Amino acid sequence: MKRSARTGAMREGDAPAAAPAHAPVRPAALQFRTKESQVAEFLRERIISGYFARGQKLKQAEIAQMLDLSITPVREALKLLEAQGYVLGSSHRGAVVAPFQVGEAEELFDLRLLLETRLTLEASRRIDPAAIGALEAINQEIARAARRHDNDAVRSANFRFHFRLYEIAGQAQTLHFVRILWAKYPFDLLTVMPRRQFGVRDEHRAILEALRAGDPDAAARSMQDHIRSGWEMFKRHYPEQPAG
Repeated sequence: MKRSARTGAMREGDAPAAAPAHAPVRPAALQFRTKESQVAEFLRERIISGYFARGQKLKQAEIAQMLDLSITPVREALKLLEAQGYVLGSSHRGAVVAPFQVGEAEELFDLRLLLETRLTLEASRRIDPAAIGALEAINQEIARAARRHDNDAVRSANFRFHFRLYEIAGQAQTLHFVRILWAKYPFDLLTVMPRRQFGVRDEHRAILEALRAGDPDAAARSMQDHIRSGWEMFKRHYPEQPAG
């Protein structure tokens, strides 16, 4: 279902405005990014969360008005998202949110397991107490959203939890490929599985415990368990879906 746009002004240097129902905790580095990068991150989160539905048309003028920006950074952001697989087409006529790739899910899972473990291992070696606190706050958002059965908010906060952690790794190329994987992964189907939201919360807690303990290997194993848990549950819940 197509969602109505929420209004929010974006001043130069600001992170994109969030939906008031579940305001995001943004990485501090985001404020130093270009406007195009800020808009791209805003749209990625909204696509993953379901705020912009798969197949929905995204009009540059509407997004620019929503964020109180000119067309230029929106147009450039959509070009970037097209290259990453989040949208199809980015002309002035508007882009369309790309469908997830259920038929390729098993390959995507294998790649997520490899690349996200790598990012988690490196991030856990660099993370500081303030960043761990930010991740804990995001996981608390997930817990609150799960209790009120708000799947969109769970997906949004889950997106921010993972990429807030992964950005700390300082591995831009690996992060780029993980963004592409997330554009195609069937999070829409994962989140609506019974009790999965609470599983996400608990699995994140295990990652946080390892981070607080300063144990990179345990953090990497916990991330692998988290990704694998969702995949195994997906296969049980959707046995009719092609494996790829």
